[in-house]
Formats: sequence, structure tokens, C-alpha cells
Amino acid sequence: MKRILLILGAWLLGWQTAAAQDLPKRWTLQECLDYALENNIQLQQSRNDHLSGLEDTEAARAAMLPSLSASTTQALTNYPSAEAVDNNSYTGTYGITAGITVFEGGRLRTALQRQQTQNRMDALTVDETANDIRIAIVQAYMQTLYALEAVEVARSTVEVSSAQRDRAEQMLQAGSISKVDLAQLESQLASDRYQVVAAQATLDDCKLQLKQLLELDIMDEIEVVSPDRSYAEVMRMLPDKAAIYDKALETMPEIARGALAVEAAELDVKQAQAGYWPSVSLTASLGTGHISGENQQTGTQVWNRFNESLGLTISIPIFSNRQNRTAVNKARLAVENSRLSQLDLEKTLLREVESAYLDAVSAQSQYVAAVEKQRYAQQSYDLTDEQFRVGMKNTVELITAQNELTAARQEVLQAKYMALMNLNLLDIYQGNEIQ
Repeated sequence: MKRILLILGAWLLGWQTAAAQDLPKRWTLQECLDYALENNIQLQQSRNDHLSGLEDTEAARAAMLPSLSASTTQALTNYPSAEAVDNNSYTGTYGITAGITVFEGGRLRTALQRQQTQNRMDALTVDETANDIRIAIVQAYMQTLYALEAVEVARSTVEVSSAQRDRAEQMLQAGSISKVDLAQLESQLASDRYQVVAAQATLDDCKLQLKQLLELDIMDEIEVVSPDRSYAEVMRMLPDKAAIYDKALETMPEIARGALAVEAAELDVKQAQAGYWPSVSLTASLGTGHISGENQQTGTQVWNRFNESLGLTISIPIFSNRQNRTAVNKARLAVENSRLSQLDLEKTLLREVESAYLDAVSAQSQYVAAVEKQRYAQQSYDLTDEQFRVGMKNTVELITAQNELTAARQEVLQAKYMALMNLNLLDIYQGNEIQ
């Protein structure tokens, strides 16, 4: 008997474990954010671009160092003439060459500074991409939460409509209402059931969008955790709009990236101006060789042919078909465009901050009004339902009161999650942790 109980207990534990594994994972907002920042394909590509830029910086730094190369050539030559002393000749040459650019108008050093600036821009691009993902996740998550609660509201409405229909059937049998009244309540129940289906379809679509942002597989199921947000959380105080914008200018990576783009464009001007300057390079080489068929031994030839050379090359631009002037003028125009782009980034951020701020304030005001409206709609429905039972209200009045209550509940949800979404967006703009 004891053995049977142990086997039964093990089977039950295994069944519960398997059932738990089949349940969809429940995601909090923070888990969604963490997972997306780790697995998003676009963000991973942005990180790889940054790493690639770091390699370019090492190459720019190495360009300032001396170069050293070794070479050898082995050749076999055939002389088919009958007068040739030796029809075949074997030749070998060996050399080592070193070179360094002594002066080039600062072009190489400027190129290194330009690439280092680009590295900082690439790092900010990674942060900017991460912020874009945070914003998209917050929006999708809040929409999913809204859709989830909308389904619950629709289902609770169906329960109320079903109870009303059942009570109406009893009232019909008692002769309190007509068949027309019952038909109206049955029609309302069918309509409410349809709303459940429509709300569920909206929820499924929101989950799909969230799954795509998380880079989840098509077969993965997802459930979101619906936190119990208090009235105070929805209505938390906002800083002054100007203060939020000033903080956003300090924290949002695209603003810093825009400033670095101006700096990079100014370095491009310096690099273009280097084309007016002469360049000086120094080369040194060691070489030797040997050839078969000569009277000397190979070792003697290698020594006798050993040579050393030192060269200094000066290149002075005199006339470049206006290439240097064109490059400088275009680089200066690029600086001006970078400044304009920076200004556009600041204005775009201002519009985004102001839009989120106004939407948050508006949603909070709507939330207060919607909560009050729902309270009165609930009271109105309760009174109408009681009066309907005693024959003081007709079916149309009951259905109207119920629909007004359902609409009020939907308005509370809409205002609630619109406020929470925009409050979270303002947290992102200020560099704060999402609440």
C-alpha cells in the first residue's frame, strides 16, 4: 500500500510539473524590458556597429606608426639560344623596407580624433536604440494591459446580461414582462458576447505585437502581469514641463549624439584643410640578391649585393584641380547641416516631451472624471435594476443603464492606461527608472 502511494505521489508531482511547464510565461513590464534589451536584433546590430567602429579606431591609430615589410622574389629564367652559356638561370632577391610619414598637415591625427568621436556617437546610438525599444515596449505592454482588462469588463458584462436574461425568463413566466422585453434582453446578451470576442481579438493582437518586440518565437505563448495600480500611482504629480525638457536635453542620447556630430563635422573640415599642406615621408630599406651562373658563390653574391638605402619624399600640392577647396567648402557646409540637425533633434524632443506631458495631464484629468462617472453610472444601474424588478422601469431603460455603466468602466480603463503609459514615457525622457 505504501509503495502504491509513493508511485501515485510521484506521478501526481510529475503531472503538476508538466502542467506548470505548459502554462505560458507571465511577463512583468521590467522582465519585458530586460529581455528585449538583451535579445532585440536591432540593438544587437547597433552594438556590433559600435564594436566595428572601435576596430576602425585601432586602424587609425596604427596608421601613425612606422610600417615595416619584408619581400623576396625567386625566379627561374630560361635562355633557349644555343649560344647561351647556361640555358637556365635562377635568381633570388630579398629586401626589408620601413617607412613613416613624418608630416602630413595633421591629417592622420585628425583622422584618429574623428574616429574616436565616431566611437562615442556609435555608443550613444546604442543607447538611443535601447531607448526606442523601451518606449515601444512600454506602449505595447500598456496596450496589452488595457486590452486584458477590457476583456474582463466584457466578460463581467456578459455575466450580468446572462443573469438579467435568466431573471427575465422567470418574470415572463410570472407574467411581469412581455416576450418583447425578454427578446430585448436576449439581444443584449448576444451583443455583449460579441464584445467579448472582439475584445479577445484585440488582446491577441496586442500580445502578438509585444511578442514581436521581444523577438519571441511564433509558437511562444505570453501572458502579462496586471499589477494593481492604485489611484495615487495613476495621479502622481508631474514635474514642471520645462524641467522635464531640460532634464531630457541632458539625458537623452540623441541630443549628445547630435552635439558630437557637429564636433565630428568640424574635424572633417580640419582633415580637408590638411590637403593644402605638403607631406613628408621617410623610407629605409635593406636588400640583397643572387643569381646562378656567375663565378661567385651564392653566399659571396648575397654579401656583395647587400645594399642599404634611405629616402626622404616631399610631396607639395601645387594645383589639385580645385579638389582641396571643394573638399573644404563641402566640409564646412556639412558642419552647418550638423548644427541644423542638432537643432531639429532638440525641437523633435521638445515635441515628444510636450506631447507626452499634455497626454499625461489630460489622461489624469479624464481618469478623475471617468472614476466619478463610473461611480454614478453604477448607482444609476443599481437603482434601475431594482426598479426594473418591481416593474417601475422598462427593458430599454435597464439596457441603457447597463450600457452606460459598461462605457464608463471602459473609459476608466482607457484613461488609466493612457496616463500610466505617458508617465512611463516621461520617466524615460528624464532617465528615470520606469515605475
